[in-house]
Amino acid sequence: MPAISRRRFLTIFAAAGTLTAVPFASQAQYPIRTWKGVAMGSAASISLAHPDADKILSRATQELERLENIFSLYRDHSTLAQLNRNGVINAPPFEFLECLGLCGTINRASTGLFDPTVQSLWQLYAQSYAQGQAPLNASIKETLSRTGWDKVLIDQSQVTFKQSNMAMTLNGIAQGYVADRIAALLRNDGLTNVLINTGEFAALGGHPNGKDWAVSIDTGSGIRKDKVMLRGNALATSLPNGTFFDQGGLVGHILDPRTGQPAPTRSQAVSVTAPKAALADGLSTAICLMDKKKADQLLGQFPSAKMV
Repeated sequence: MPAISRRRFLTIFAAAGTLTAVPFASQAQYPIRTWKGVAMGSAASISLAHPDADKILSRATQELERLENIFSLYRDHSTLAQLNRNGVINAPPFEFLECLGLCGTINRASTGLFDPTVQSLWQLYAQSYAQGQAPLNASIKETLSRTGWDKVLIDQSQVTFKQSNMAMTLNGIAQGYVADRIAALLRNDGLTNVLINTGEFAALGGHPNGKDWAVSIDTGSGIRKDKVMLRGNALATSLPNGTFFDQGGLVGHILDPRTGQPAPTRSQAVSVTAPKAALADGLSTAICLMDKKKADQLLGQFPSAKMV
């Protein structure tokens, strides 16, 4: 089955500097260089100004490739794909364990609404609608019995599903996590002004011209979010209506782990800023299943995060 990104219809623009290799303000010595490609199923880019920009971007894209080999749902040899296929992964990479640790934190804070084990439910919906019909209630109920974050055993030596025929997706957090890892790599190299877009944004410092990075998001449905100014923080956006299972565009792709039903359709994308893109990513996913009161309660547990 082809990969379906939950942001297939998100068209993303970074307004400051227009993300092209053109000279910027006189305060900066070098022009901005931008790599553009695909990462984790989404349009991706990395923008920076440095005399060794080509070498730095090459190293960053190699790291993107390595991380995708950990988190991709659709690469048979990835760590995640092996876990889903075998129900266990031995000697998991540090990055996989770190990301799962954050999943557990957001799962508890959201009272279970953020739950990566809904992948088998997602597969049920995708297969059913590919055949032109909604999944049967009995099938939804049976599939729900094979979900639940409490059925995932995690330690440094092994990650295991406690039940057979379980599956996990990290699409609600991995894009942000990958952005954070690229930011950390470049920070360790001494860079201070970089914008990373892996489907979620991480700003390492501000724009090389001394201003903030100005990021705006076009959801593809005529709904345009105002520009968000980023400096040393991150932005993630989720939209239940971004991808649909059905041809009529009524059944969104974010599923409620309590009921097995799709999240209610909503006209507004959920955008969250936070110090880390992975946190913003996970929170924005969970908030798609919440009313305002519950969203405020969730964000209250993470004072550095906010909806924008």
